[in-house]
Amino acid sequence: MIPLEEPTIPASKLKAYQFDLATLIALLQGQEDDWLFHEAKQATELSFNGQVYLRGIVEFSNHCRNDCHYCGLRSANRAVKRYRLSFDEILHAVDTIAELGLGTVVLQSGDDFHYRADTISRLIGEIKQRHDMAITLSLGDRKLTELKQWRDAGADRYLLKMETFDRKLFARCRPKADFDERVARLEYLQALGFQTGSGIITHLPGMTDEILARDIQMLSDMQLDMLACGPFIAHSQTPFADQPNGSILTSHRVSAILRLMNPGANIPATSSLDALSKGARELALKRGCNVIMPSFTPEAVYANYSIYPGKNATTNSSQQRLMQVCQQLHAHGLTPSFTRGDAKRNLYVPRH
Repeated sequence: MIPLEEPTIPASKLKAYQFDLATLIALLQGQEDDWLFHEAKQATELSFNGQVYLRGIVEFSNHCRNDCHYCGLRSANRAVKRYRLSFDEILHAVDTIAELGLGTVVLQSGDDFHYRADTISRLIGEIKQRHDMAITLSLGDRKLTELKQWRDAGADRYLLKMETFDRKLFARCRPKADFDERVARLEYLQALGFQTGSGIITHLPGMTDEILARDIQMLSDMQLDMLACGPFIAHSQTPFADQPNGSILTSHRVSAILRLMNPGANIPATSSLDALSKGARELALKRGCNVIMPSFTPEAVYANYSIYPGKNATTNSSQQRLMQVCQQLHAHGLTPSFTRGDAKRNLYVPRH
């Protein structure tokens, strides 16, 4: 390991760390927390100059055809109050995001094929015509032809989380999902020119430190533009209801490791952190994260996007939530950035 007092590396020469499996496991077990969090904070500051990219997210449908054992929106959950936003309702939310000056909108839903490819293409085109902003899609396992159609329509980014790259654990958590198809879809998104993102859940039931370490290696090897991690949170209406919640500290360690291995990637501080402990998301911004995604899902359905307990739990309006985030960032000496906030990962080369 490199000692804590090593001189700061100039931003122009910042390198991407490469850790072997044993070192990753040691870091996950907290053997070098002071060094890890110090280096991750410095790497984030050098890459992004204290800026935290803000993205406005619109969760426009909580219908999902999947039956993932960790997710409250799973198809078998009959207790969920389902909703779908209309074309105009989605546009209205996007207009609000644009009016507040945010440079990126994230359109997210469950795997809901009710929205046809042409409808999403028309939505992308309308947003691009109205606003100068980046569009991130997080719509699940759609057909390759649809992904290409949306890229051609002007979508900029696509987020497709794996949750884990361990085949057995993936099969346990995501029954009937096809591991190889999902990985291939990520590679296809990259080939199309999307800024592509994926992510993992720490402490999924059955996850070991070795599995998590290999997940980190796989995420980094894929050279993704966006990397996400958050702790598992047990939902009472899932098969994993009785499993223990994940560790905030472990999630922070993963974010920090991912930052060192991917200095220019965008790494969000996820809402799942604050769902477990207030202030945990803000602390993540001091430990490798550089993105926050305030929700602009309409208040009438906001609380129904309940992937896990505590998700979208506040009663504040979307504007109030954005203002609160900005105030929190300023209080920590960070600068809210309303720009597009593209990744910078191509600026870096490996460092051993």
